Amino acid sequence: MDRVPLVAVGRNAQNAAGGTQRCGACRSGGGVPFGFTMAFQPIIDILTGKIWAYEALVRGAGGEGAQTVLDRVSADMIYAFDQACRVRAVEMAGALFVPGGDIKLSINFMPNAVYEPNACIRATLAAAARVGFDKRNLMFEFTENERMQDVAHVRRIIAAYRAQGFTTAIDDFGAGYAGLGLLAELHPDVIKLDMMLIRGIDTSAVKRSIVAAVVALGADLGIEPLAEGIETPGELATLRALGVRLCQGYLFAKPETGALPPVAAWGS
Repeated sequence: MDRVPLVAVGRNAQNAAGGTQRCGACRSGGGVPFGFTMAFQPIIDILTGKIWAYEALVRGAGGEGAQTVLDRVSADMIYAFDQACRVRAVEMAGALFVPGGDIKLSINFMPNAVYEPNACIRATLAAAARVGFDKRNLMFEFTENERMQDVAHVRRIIAAYRAQGFTTAIDDFGAGYAGLGLLAELHPDVIKLDMMLIRGIDTSAVKRSIVAAVVALGADLGIEPLAEGIETPGELATLRALGVRLCQGYLFAKPETGALPPVAAWGS
């Protein structure tokens, strides 16, 4: 599982950039001075045995890891890079996904890279129209690496995305600042359970209790839990017993650069 979001620049970068630069990056769809591509990792619905989504993960032009790319993103590049990543992911999905299907494309983003939700989605929608990708199959995951300073802004993003028909998700739930307070404020469609909660859950009564409580909470709130970082059959069997339907991890497939990886047999 790739632990690095597409955009990993803090709010100081946002404050340093001007509105003209932000909107210019949105209109142009990006344009960054280095090459990059995407890897894709499947998310499986273990009840049906079908692929529910693919997560797009940034990679270097030669397949280098995400951090190699992110280290080249300067503060004045945050908006252009965010836009370029979204467009690249959609264009590649348009070429790789089966036309007319319902498999989702999950794209990571940082809320600080969204200046105005409806303006900053224009390049993504234009790319989807170009390649014939149904916008209703877009899912946006957001991660906060520092305490969220403007929850109202993120609520506006989620409301705007929901109005467009997108799915929204909180990534790394149960780690760092992505906790119950954020869930209460934002109410996304999906919560991605952090891999540290999943790793060894079959041998940890404490982790099983925590995940069971989150699953029950999600059922009450209409929020779907998604377990990431699954590596062993024991972890998968435990998650199935706890009522988790959506699963992602090396047990199914590793991310593959520029392609959709084959899904390993896992006992569906």
